[in-house]
Amino acid sequence: MKHVARKRFGQHFLSDPGVVDAIVRAIAPQPGEPMVEIGPGLAALTQPLVERLGRLTVVELDRDLAARLRGHPQLTVVEADVLKVDFRALAPPGRRLRVVGNLPYNISTPILFRLLEQVDVVQDQHFMLQKEVVDRMVAAPATAAYGRLSVMLQWRYAMENVLFVPPASFDPPPRVDSAVVRMEPLAAPPALDAALLGELVQAAFGQRRKLLRHGLGRWLDARGFQGGFDLQRRAEEVPVAEYVALAQALVP
Repeated sequence: MKHVARKRFGQHFLSDPGVVDAIVRAIAPQPGEPMVEIGPGLAALTQPLVERLGRLTVVELDRDLAARLRGHPQLTVVEADVLKVDFRALAPPGRRLRVVGNLPYNISTPILFRLLEQVDVVQDQHFMLQKEVVDRMVAAPATAAYGRLSVMLQWRYAMENVLFVPPASFDPPPRVDSAVVRMEPLAAPPALDAALLGELVQAAFGQRRKLLRHGLGRWLDARGFQGGFDLQRRAEEVPVAEYVALAQALVP
């Protein structure tokens, strides 16, 4: 029986064999590696992955799809909302997870931030996302796409846009272009309070068309910050390293 894509789950199933092959090559799965696939759907990516890995854990919210997947002897099926999944519990002792998936575009950013909270058990991530989101993730300062998402992910990951995927590669086709991003946690990330950096960046980009003194400046004043930071710039002009250094300077 054909599965009908459910709009409430943001389902768009990958159907282009050439794109599937290109994604698998980019991931380069090796036998025995612990891997988690988010949103396996109709298993277009799942099957070639598990053939190379031997075993694979999948996280699927749709109960009908989860039931289908349970029939595969090499899959461990976690039927759950990915935003509530404890990835640390899925990692074998002493090993880190490789995480992959065609993420639901309507909740892709919350998923990225959920994984950021558990990045200590992640070896790398390969995700299909809306191309516009990938552009923001990898954006350089002083570009239109550079923003809160760029800073919050780049302080912790090295990222690369590895593949463009057109709408026709899916069934049903989405109304947007897609892309695959590779995310590798930095081996020696700057030590800082991630929640504080989040507040700081939110204050900076809350009024991105104005100079930083209007938003971030007031936020810093409220915290009694007396250090030197050039507020005569717009938020997108400030490199990630400067936001990180400011967050570090705010901790006594």
